[in-house]
Amino acid sequence: MALALIGARIFDGAHLLEGRAVILDAERIAAVIPERELPAGIRVRRIDGLLAPGFIDVQVNGGGGVLFNDQRDVAGIAAIGAAHRKYGTTGFLPTLITDTRDVMREAVAAANAAIVEGVPGILGIHLEGPFLNPERKGVHDPKLMRAIEEEDIAIVTALKGGRAHLTIAPEKVPLAVIGRLAEAGVRISAGHSTASYEVMMAAKAAGLTGVTHLFNAMPPLAGREPGIIGAALNDGDLHAGLIVDMHHVSAASLRVAITAKGWERVMLVTDAMPSVGSNAPTFTIQGRVVTRHEGRLTTADGTLAGSDLDMASAVRNTVEQLGLPLEAALHMASRAPAEFLGLSDRYGRIAEGHRASLVLLDDRLNVRATWIDGVGDDE
Repeated sequence: MALALIGARIFDGAHLLEGRAVILDAERIAAVIPERELPAGIRVRRIDGLLAPGFIDVQVNGGGGVLFNDQRDVAGIAAIGAAHRKYGTTGFLPTLITDTRDVMREAVAAANAAIVEGVPGILGIHLEGPFLNPERKGVHDPKLMRAIEEEDIAIVTALKGGRAHLTIAPEKVPLAVIGRLAEAGVRISAGHSTASYEVMMAAKAAGLTGVTHLFNAMPPLAGREPGIIGAALNDGDLHAGLIVDMHHVSAASLRVAITAKGWERVMLVTDAMPSVGSNAPTFTIQGRVVTRHEGRLTTADGTLAGSDLDMASAVRNTVEQLGLPLEAALHMASRAPAEFLGLSDRYGRIAEGHRASLVLLDDRLNVRATWIDGVGDDE
């Protein structure tokens, strides 16, 4: 039976609306109409706050005490999704950082199985490495970084449903391979890289469409060497992910980047680790202990190791710390990543025919409720 959600302000993906009803029918939005035009007899649920498209996170290493690299199965993916759903994430890519070929194969198989079994919110998989540059390793193990081979291409393109997202160092992957992967439907981003502006533009022409965690694990922008950052900010087509946790990038740099690029092509990402949705003060990643302190995750040598960020906090930080309009922050958390993944015909808007994946926020942008494909978190 159709359900009408009434009483909340609505952000439909572009505008803030008042006095509208959102009618859910199974997994889709059947209509968005004035409340006074509701048909007689329809089931109604009154809600308070702001109803927005559910958040989409394309970089989720873990959550709820689970690290995807360590638990590469349906249960692990489900636990990560459940942890992040509490913070408004209704669509996500479980993210595998640099690891062995066997681990990659198992991770893709797990994502395939999770999609088949209907794990709430899974939209595919993100393989962050191992075809990266050890000079910009971050917390990734440089001993596991390597050149891409035919067997790897077969693994990366083995996802049968959803979207495969691959982060590469463009200077380490032949243009012909980038083209093959893009032709196969893989979303390709640059990250953990020293690529020059010219290499970035060549990779973009071959099929690269994004930049992973802009500013992090890449050289700084310089006057005569714009590099990856310059390419991301100068090119209107590239999508760029930003970790707005106020630890990875300064507020000033975040504002400069968003102003230069325009928020339409910027995606909020968490780069979240198992600590999100968990009270544990530490966890391990490939044998190294990571400690959480005041929202910052570091290894013993002080290296940032992903983030303790959730998407609701990223939205709040974008509004409160960066001073951006609410509409921009919500766009960056939903519609922009949907467009990057090629899913904007289904996600990122509250409109007829789109998936009923929604988040209800209070006045302080805390999450009050979520729906994934029409199913509420209280059902």
